[in-house]
Amino acid sequence: MKKVVLAFSGGLDTSYCAIYLAKELGYEVHTLTVNTGGFDKTEVQAIEKKALALGVKSHQTIDETKNYYDTVIRYLIYGNVLKNATYPLSVSAERMSQALAVANYANRIQAEAVAHGSTGAGNDQVRFDMVIQILAPKLKIITPIRDKRLSREEEVAYLKNHGIEFSAEKAKYSINKGIWGTSVGGKETLNSLGMLPEEAWPTQVTKSGSEEVKLGFEKGELTSVNGKKFSHPTEAIQHLQTIAAPYGIGRDIHVGDTIIGIKGRVGFEAAAPVLIIKAHHALEKHVLTKWQLSWKDQLAQFYGNWLHEGQYLDPVMRNIEAFLGNSQQNVTGGVSITLFPYRFQINGIESEYDLMSGKFGKYGEMNLGWTGDDVKGFTKIFGNQVAIYYQVAAEAKKQ
Repeated sequence: MKKVVLAFSGGLDTSYCAIYLAKELGYEVHTLTVNTGGFDKTEVQAIEKKALALGVKSHQTIDETKNYYDTVIRYLIYGNVLKNATYPLSVSAERMSQALAVANYANRIQAEAVAHGSTGAGNDQVRFDMVIQILAPKLKIITPIRDKRLSREEEVAYLKNHGIEFSAEKAKYSINKGIWGTSVGGKETLNSLGMLPEEAWPTQVTKSGSEEVKLGFEKGELTSVNGKKFSHPTEAIQHLQTIAAPYGIGRDIHVGDTIIGIKGRVGFEAAAPVLIIKAHHALEKHVLTKWQLSWKDQLAQFYGNWLHEGQYLDPVMRNIEAFLGNSQQNVTGGVSITLFPYRFQINGIESEYDLMSGKFGKYGEMNLGWTGDDVKGFTKIFGNQVAIYYQVAAEAKKQ
């Protein structure tokens, strides 16, 4: 039989696909779940049990969490990437990691086709299709939900006809969890006005008062939290999340342009990602020069947008990653943050590479590296070209 690899989450859409691919299209179905930090051991076991109950030939779970960090997240941190100055690319970034894993797995088991449960209305269909077309161009891409334009009720009825009971009641809010944040979608995000209610957020606010945390960075990577060292940054991210999420920090609604050309809103909670990016940026402002910061901002914005649109495999992304990585040589130090319910404040940084050194002067108070006469001469030369422009323009008006 022909093999198909089905990207499997255990939800209604992918459960429908598992039956449809085998019963209607005659495929030998191999399901694959790619964990990017959103599933714990119990959830992984439950997904596997569900896949096997659907009669698939095999089920595999691949934990991509550390590889996801090494190949994607670290560069989002290096670039302080917040799409539209808000969203840490929680879902769009992890979809690329998942799509890469699916394509590579399909090649490895010599499948003839790949299937996913995307509808025709979102970004994920483009991200999955594009990666598969690039890495596995000979594979057929099958998307039953998109192609048949199925309703939830039709999917439930189909599964019931094949002896699979599935609740027709749709969850009030759709949740997608990963190590770099959790997205939350509901009726409030379908319109331009409305905020998600408290009960919609996966992590409830249980902490009050304030708490200080210190994040330790080494060459741009988070390596410690409150002095506790971690063997890999993913562990530090998860630890910080447990500390900060109960304050309700990192909640917001992102409004952006989708790949397919429409505007969309999605809620998200990303306590650790937001804190890490803001702390990292604060440290960079102290240890990098103004032109390093300027060019980083421009390249990072492009990097985040191109990643969001599924173009992770474009060679220019490797070029930008090389620049971002090289820029982190002196981004080492500690950042102090105070956490409060629903907000935080950056208190400052400590770093041996801090360019705000009293040895060279104190802004607005004392100059130690130059004299007043030095500044007079510098100012005259620095403004010389603009002065010439105005003098020439004034003389031209007289003629």
